[in-house]
Amino acid sequence: MAYQSPLARVRGLGSAHTGTGHWWMQRVTAVVLVPLSWQLLVFLDLTRNAPYQQTIEWLSSPFNGVCIIVWTLAAFYHAALGLQVVIEDYVAKEGVKIISVWAVNLIFSFLAIAALAAVLRIMVAG
Repeated sequence: MAYQSPLARVRGLGSAHTGTGHWWMQRVTAVVLVPLSWQLLVFLDLTRNAPYQQTIEWLSSPFNGVCIIVWTLAAFYHAALGLQVVIEDYVAKEGVKIISVWAVNLIFSFLAIAALAAVLRIMVAG
């Protein structure tokens, strides 16, 4: 049984059927970030209190480096998903909404790539 008017069906108005996947990815990234944040806190403590060489050695370890890389990917993706929801909920004009979501995704992608390049450079050089 169709609950849409014929005009709405022709225009393709209605649910895009992507909300559930978006919701789940926000929850999955949040759960992933919880244990990985411990590694980030250890890393941040090292950057403040340990000698430079010890910090580089810690980050060069495969386990620690991979944890920081996964944290970086999850954090930037989680932040982009969250900002997308805020934009979709509070920006009224459709054109501004689309451009804003694209801009957020582009900016967070660039920042994630820059962060990953820095971590990988340290891991390889260390």
